[in-house]
Amino acid sequence: MARNNRIYSVAVLLLVILLGATVPSAAQEFGGAAVKDIEKILPERERAEIYNEWLRWRLDNLIPMLMRREGIDLWLIINREYNEDPVYMSLVPEPTMNARRTSILMFYDRGEDTGVERLSGSYYGTRNWYKGTWTDKNKLQFESLAEVIQELDPKKIGINVSPTYRFGDGLTASLKEKLEEHLGQGLSSRFVSAERLCLGWLETRSPQELSVYRHICGIAHDIIAEFFSNQVVIPDITTSDDVVWWIRQRFTDLGLDTWFQPSISIQRNNEVASLYKDNPRVIRRGDLLHCDIGIVYLGLCTDMQLHAYVCRIGEDDAPAGLKKALVRANQVAEIFMGEFMSGRTGNEITDTAMEKATVAGLRPLIYSHPLGVHGHAAGTSMDARPVQNAPEGIRTEMEYPLNYNTVYAIEFSSTTSVPEWGGQDVRIGFEEDGVFTKDGCRFIDGHQTKFYLIK
Repeated sequence: MARNNRIYSVAVLLLVILLGATVPSAAQEFGGAAVKDIEKILPERERAEIYNEWLRWRLDNLIPMLMRREGIDLWLIINREYNEDPVYMSLVPEPTMNARRTSILMFYDRGEDTGVERLSGSYYGTRNWYKGTWTDKNKLQFESLAEVIQELDPKKIGINVSPTYRFGDGLTASLKEKLEEHLGQGLSSRFVSAERLCLGWLETRSPQELSVYRHICGIAHDIIAEFFSNQVVIPDITTSDDVVWWIRQRFTDLGLDTWFQPSISIQRNNEVASLYKDNPRVIRRGDLLHCDIGIVYLGLCTDMQLHAYVCRIGEDDAPAGLKKALVRANQVAEIFMGEFMSGRTGNEITDTAMEKATVAGLRPLIYSHPLGVHGHAAGTSMDARPVQNAPEGIRTEMEYPLNYNTVYAIEFSSTTSVPEWGGQDVRIGFEEDGVFTKDGCRFIDGHQTKFYLIK
């Protein structure tokens, strides 16, 4: 019954979207959910069922659209066990754990009337998801593959090679050489890079994923609310490392994964910092705490940086100067997200937003990235850091255009002079998850407008 209800709810959601409505925004503001999302984490079997429902829709709807957008007739994904192409695991159903031996997937577009055929040239099948083509095991795998491709006779064969995008560069040199050897010069001359097909597949979220992403971000927010509290932090006893490993253990206990090691950093008034120089990782009263965490749930990643203030004795809130710093960071977010427009490149969005926020005196630095199947995911990045501090080649990657139904870590910093700290500069490292649709860019589950308070 639960499965039928879930299928029905997905069908209703799809109908709403096809009729032109948008995915609804979060029903509650940040941190104010009546029922905690963390209490609704599913067991593994139900997660797999939902993931496969999403995958079926994605294969049926996204693959044809993206292949035709890129003008590719046949898309090949070829990889080996434990050396998977970045797109491979996102194309196969649960409970697939890895590629088996040499795994080959093929998508062949037979036209709008017939659709895209899903084929597998692998020894191990994928049940009813892909039609097996290597039926005569007396033939070598690539010999069989060559015969299949010769029969299909595609005009453009997309292979995953790219000098620019890591997500479109999953075909190894040896496998490419083997492919060319068996196909011969004629068919090999039809190879084109499938880099933008890879990016489009990985970055585009289905209606179901966009809806449930609110819940996934809610789980992450619930965990932050737990450790940014006296439940975990005892001022003058707890260390930043204590909190980091509490987070990691909490993820494990909840059955969640993380795609990077969490971190807790401390900003402290310089006038008193010298008192604690022998043990700077102990959390003290008056400290401004910063976290950076990301969970992986239902195959999707989050990435968040939020702040907490540790109240001094007698304080009930953070100093006005720190609260002003958070307000200014939110002003940068508003400017930045306002520059999200379909078709604009990451370079255009970054440069325009930096200019506007700088003119406003907000002292910004933008280093945002896409989210999705991966943490630092496929799509266009937005990074204003100097070349020596940014990932190599990032400005070239940022020429990729912004597309609808994509998710981003809205990540940047804003620096503010705080009078209560003797005019000391305080950096608000802001990161919250946002979604870009035809309605513009908005936060998925709200955003931080007040500090968490630890007393």
